[in-house]
Amino acid sequence: MLLFFTLGLLIHFVFFASIFDIYFTSPLVHGMTPQFTPLPPPARRLVLFVADGLRADTLYELDENGTSRAPFIRNIIMHEGSWGISHTRVPTESRPGHVALIAGFYEDVSAVAKGWKENPVEFDSLFNESKYTWSWGSPDILPMFAKGASGDHVYTYSYDAKREDFGAQDATKLDTWVFDNVKDFFHHARNNQSLFSKINEEKIVFFLHLLGIDTNGHAHRPSSRDYKDNIKKVDDGVKEIVSMFNHFYGNDGKTTFIFTSDHGMTDWGSHGAGHPSETLTPLVTWGAGINYPQRVSAQQFDDSFLKEWRLENWKRLDVNQADIAPLMTSLIGVPFPLNSVGILPVDYLNNTDLFKAESMFTNAVQILEQFKVKMTQKKEVTLPFLFTPFKLLSDSKQFNILRKARSYIKHRKFDEVVSLCKELIHLALKGLSYYHTYDRFFLGINVVIGFVGWISYASLLIMKSHSNLIKAVSKEVKKPSHLLPCSFVAIGILVAFFLLIQACPWTYYVYGLLPVPIWYAVLRECQVIQDLVTSLLTYPLSHFVGYLLVFTLGIEVLVLSFFYRYMLTAGLTAFAVWPFLTRLWTRAKVTSLSWAFFSVLLAVFPLMPVVGRKPDISLVMGAGLLVLLLSLCVVTCLMKRKDSFRKEELLVHLLQVLSTVLSMYVVYSTQSSLLRKQGLPLMNQIISWATLASSLVVPLLSSPAVFQRLFSILLSLMSTYLLLSTGYEAVFPLVLSCLMFVWINIEQETLQQSGVCCKQKLTSIQFSYNTDITQFRQLYLDDIRRAFFLVFFLVTAFFGTGNIASINSFDLASVYCFLTVFSPFMMGALMMWKILIPFVLVMCAFEAVQLTTQLSSKSLFLIVLVISDIMALHFFFLVKDYGSWLDIGTRKLPS
Repeated sequence: MLLFFTLGLLIHFVFFASIFDIYFTSPLVHGMTPQFTPLPPPARRLVLFVADGLRADTLYELDENGTSRAPFIRNIIMHEGSWGISHTRVPTESRPGHVALIAGFYEDVSAVAKGWKENPVEFDSLFNESKYTWSWGSPDILPMFAKGASGDHVYTYSYDAKREDFGAQDATKLDTWVFDNVKDFFHHARNNQSLFSKINEEKIVFFLHLLGIDTNGHAHRPSSRDYKDNIKKVDDGVKEIVSMFNHFYGNDGKTTFIFTSDHGMTDWGSHGAGHPSETLTPLVTWGAGINYPQRVSAQQFDDSFLKEWRLENWKRLDVNQADIAPLMTSLIGVPFPLNSVGILPVDYLNNTDLFKAESMFTNAVQILEQFKVKMTQKKEVTLPFLFTPFKLLSDSKQFNILRKARSYIKHRKFDEVVSLCKELIHLALKGLSYYHTYDRFFLGINVVIGFVGWISYASLLIMKSHSNLIKAVSKEVKKPSHLLPCSFVAIGILVAFFLLIQACPWTYYVYGLLPVPIWYAVLRECQVIQDLVTSLLTYPLSHFVGYLLVFTLGIEVLVLSFFYRYMLTAGLTAFAVWPFLTRLWTRAKVTSLSWAFFSVLLAVFPLMPVVGRKPDISLVMGAGLLVLLLSLCVVTCLMKRKDSFRKEELLVHLLQVLSTVLSMYVVYSTQSSLLRKQGLPLMNQIISWATLASSLVVPLLSSPAVFQRLFSILLSLMSTYLLLSTGYEAVFPLVLSCLMFVWINIEQETLQQSGVCCKQKLTSIQFSYNTDITQFRQLYLDDIRRAFFLVFFLVTAFFGTGNIASINSFDLASVYCFLTVFSPFMMGALMMWKILIPFVLVMCAFEAVQLTTQLSSKSLFLIVLVISDIMALHFFFLVKDYGSWLDIGTRKLPS
């Protein structure tokens, strides 16, 4: 059995790792030649303002008085520059947003291996290609671009990370710090000859990262006065900085200004997914090389924003976020970032048609270089007769398009050059995707073959060792045949040789060779397979088909519930009806009615909005009162049983009740303090962390009796869960626990009904390290249902109130009782613990079910493992390597 679990652990590790190796490898390539426009640029310097978390609609729209929140920016739109919407891609987070803006490529999905905190592969950027770059802002963003820069020409100035406090009195101070430090920098430059000469060079960049709007959005929501007032302060700050630049450089007309955002924000103060409020960001440009405002009579867009913003007469030029990087590089004349996939928006340029055509040609060649490097890399490690090139962009077609573009430039057909180069770019991007996923089918087939073999082997082990389904193996001992092992050794050698001559990475050997020993182990159990087939042939066909359909339907419901939460409601409703379709209703009416009531009550939660979108502290207080009421009832009942309730246990329960009361106080007090912008009180923070720590220890002091121990675990975890709640989800663990308690009772009734064992009182059954193995029984068909119930309840625990795959599904306000200063890992850990609390409650109940039904935990674990692995095989084919963290995390079904 130890060998089996070791093998299982290895296979699951390989299967899990294969997802990253197949779907989440970096698309970035290296070895390209830098490309730049061979004509003088219009600007010597560029100033980039990025207002983190700024929504396009909130900036462009007029307030209730008909005036703009950003009068300076609006004046630019109407009189000085060009504007539009920058369409970001998901995940709408700060790191990928800034990478798209400054480096020109979208989310590198291999960043999942770094917790999305930084890009794991070095990349080129505008900052790296510039002569000098000075940047001011958040310590979470600036180091990312300085780290990958070659040489020592990217300078960063950051405030302390502790300033990023969601409970602070005034988050606009983050932006004020940036503006003040930029002014001080230029004041200091007048007295520093070395610095003065540097900032008077050409091809330089100034980057101002403004985090205040994002911080206020998270803390107070984008509809709040704080968020909107912050926009006004940013507008004032930008106006001052622009005036300072013009004065410092003597109005030389060689400065380009770009104002944009990395991502937007939902109405409930989060981002990461693909809602328009998150993906639509403003883009306003003015200065050297930028087109002046263009008055138009009509514009065609799929939205009604122009009318809402009263900008229908000023031409709107929309771009993709990555297109801003080539725009900035062409304006100051530096090489395009080597990994950029952005397409130059020529309509923003105020320059000659020749400059636009040459810039577009350079853009196309730069992206084509990436395609060539990717193709060469794949060709070198593939046998010639197996290599299938990207047919839409052959070598001859590349040559013809480039030659034709050059000819058009020579004959001054500049519009044709732009169109031809855009066609080449689209083909090159398709080719990049083609070669990036070239080995995906081969690797996927190998992994699936291995995993199907593992599921088959685990199923055979259940039949052989834990059930009475298989007949006794024939007493006649057959002489082992050498044909089977020799055949699999030969297959292994052939696979290894095939991979060796292609110089494949070592991971390919793992995926290719692992199925060989797995299927050898399966086919070694040929006697078990024969006995299984014989047993099934004696089983009524209608019953077999019926059970198979029910099992398949159950698996599909579980899979679909990952994408559609209402499937959990459908499943729980079916659970509620189950006792009435069996003889349980006649034997245990109260238990059956309780089961139906709590199943239906729990089924309501997946139909409710995702947690965090509508915070309501009164619901948290109500959940706390329900916990106190339940505690009073339970303690009263236990005290009546003087023989089984000691004073020490009463003290433990009173301590847990006190902890619940303190949690309620902390939640209410913290909410009030944050509303007054007084931050998180230190005493509240201490109580919160103490409650979290004690919740892991106090249950161990309670009685080992099943009922008392489970109730003690519920009380301890609920006190922590209240601190992490913002609304209706605070009631969820309480309802889930009530259903789990009924589940334990109803499973006892089912066993008593079938005559397997007698019903025991929960107060007499104890959790114990020393379990009598002789009491364990063999598996019955009904145990598959028990295992399915466990998996379903675990999925319900995860998805009942939100989606575990994306931080976007949760509100940062959930952790404000513990900390308000931005700390992604600590906040993520607390949110993860909030997710795991219902999971722990379900697992504790399942352990009680295992004890009360006298079933080996190993046998039940194997059934759960097989069900989970079948689900995992479903998900393997649904993995997405694009989209939001939410889409990637849930492997969303294709439309």
